[in-house]
Amino acid sequence: MGILPWGSDDDGERGDSDGSDTTPSARHPDATLICEFQDGTLIVYSDRVRIERVARSRFDDKAIPADEISGIDLAKGVTIGYLQIEQVGVPIDSGGLLSDPVNENTLHFGRGGRDCASEARTEILSMARG
Repeated sequence: MGILPWGSDDDGERGDSDGSDTTPSARHPDATLICEFQDGTLIVYSDRVRIERVARSRFDDKAIPADEISGIDLAKGVTIGYLQIEQVGVPIDSGGLLSDPVNENTLHFGRGGRDCASEARTEILSMARG
């Protein structure tokens, strides 16, 4: 079984870079869409995507410019789904027979995140295609 990106001993959430606990919508008022998933928050802008990881994640926060996005892999799953942003220069993880992909551009969500993940896929693809 693979290591999950949100697996560590630290159960705290990451706050703002200055340590404050503002909401994602307050920190990113110019975002077109914000989805809060199990292992991080996806923030979509008109020209880029930002992933803010929970503190227990083994991956760092990152921004992906629109011109580096080559596609989106979305699987809604029975219990856990995922959204993987395909980025130029970042290897795609296809997961395994019984595991979802895990890489720096993958976010996982439960049933409650399906609608936002679908909206994010549409937004990101339209922005990435220019």
